[in-house]
Parts: sequence; C-alpha cells; structure tokens
Amino acid sequence: MEEIKNINFGVLIPTYNNGKTIEKVIKDVLNYTSNIIVVNDGSTDNTSKILSKFQNQITIITNDKNLGKGASLKKGFKKAKELNYEYVITLDADGQHFADDILEFLKSLIPGKPVLIIGNRNMQNENVPGRSLFGRKFSNFWVKIETNQNIEDTQSGYRLYTVSEINKFHFFTNRYDFEIESLVRWIWKGYPVISVPIKVYYPPAGERVSHFRGFIDNLRISILHTVLVTITIIYVLPLRFLKFIFNCLRKS
Repeated sequence: MEEIKNINFGVLIPTYNNGKTIEKVIKDVLNYTSNIIVVNDGSTDNTSKILSKFQNQITIITNDKNLGKGASLKKGFKKAKELNYEYVITLDADGQHFADDILEFLKSLIPGKPVLIIGNRNMQNENVPGRSLFGRKFSNFWVKIETNQNIEDTQSGYRLYTVSEINKFHFFTNRYDFEIESLVRWIWKGYPVISVPIKVYYPPAGERVSHFRGFIDNLRISILHTVLVTITIIYVLPLRFLKFIFNCLRKS
C-alpha cells in the first residue's frame, strides 16, 4: 500500500440495480482509497438504500432516470476533475472486478504523461459467457481497423483514465458503446494505451445479472464502429498520410 500513498487518484463506480453486489464492491475498494465516486444511474431496486450507508465516506451522484453507463461515466469524470483527482479508475458494480487489481493499474502509470490503462480480463475462467468472448473479438477487430493498434481487451470496463485529458473530449455516446468511442478517440489523439492483466469473476448463468441488452446494445456498437471506420477512411488516414509526407520533406 505504501507505493500508492502519493498517487492522486479516485475510483469511479457507475451502478444500475446492483443492490446485491454494490455494498461489497465499495467495501473492497475502501481498503485502497476513500476517494470513491458512485454514480447511481436511476436504480429502481435497493441500491439507493445501500449507498446511503456510505454517504459520509464517499461521493454519490444520483441520476433521476437511467441515462446509460457512458453518461454516468462522463458525470463521474467531471466530478473527479472538481475533486482535483489526477487519475480515475473505473470499475463495474456487479462484482466482476477485483479491487486488489487497482495496484496493477497504479504500478503501470507513466509519470507526467496522459495515459489510458485498460484491464485485460483473463477470459479462460469458468462461466465466461460465449457472447462476451465473441463481443471482445468483434470489438478488438474493428478497433484494430480504426486505430491500427492491437488492444487486447477493448470492451473491458476496468480502466484508468487521466482526468484532465478525458474531460477535454466531447463524446457522443452514452451507453455501453462509450468505452469503445473513448478508447478509439484517445488513440486518434496520439495518447498511449497500456494493457495490464486483471482477474475477472463471472457467476454461474443462473445467478448472473446483466443490463446489456443484446439486440439494441449490439446495434449501437455496430453503428458506432460504422461511424468510426468512416471517419478513419475520410479523415484519420489522409491526415496520417499528410503528416508522413510533411515529416519526410522536413528530413530531406
């Protein structure tokens, strides 16, 4: 714990109807920091009641209605800036992520440089849903097309962001597609992305709670990739080519 004492960071947890898991998630994170922001995204279960137990220990933001994971993350990023955090680590409220992996993110920081660190989930564990494996491969493929970078886990929600830089972007997505948009645009900006290995827990199918809506959320992600590929073809690639020509001329 000594190695993280001088790092100015917070943890951001978006939650929607995670009444069964949110208390344990918060308690686990409190072992590492009390700089916790929870965004309650219009929960209709007992999440609000559970969060009230921690109201004197952490920062709680409540959305009057469900706005989506991306919208909640953006609110959390703004609050992290107000609280003067240098970095913010995002993790899910469903108990999928392990708080002790916070140390892996902080060990991989590049001092003085904006960085996005993504937790690369070990998907060899039991109970990993087939759709999660397919979704990761699908997204990894398209992000490679859009950025020319091999990112091992483009759909992981366990991440570390540099607060000052992530708040400079104006994102147009508000739901699960946000994490793909933020990754691609971060790379387009020329900022580094680092992957770190993390653990992941998937409960048995009968106990699993997911707010990912198969058809509509996959449709949103597909539309997003269509938009990003189009931007890549008509803007990003020509700009890279012009920069390449300019650098060649300057050296000659």
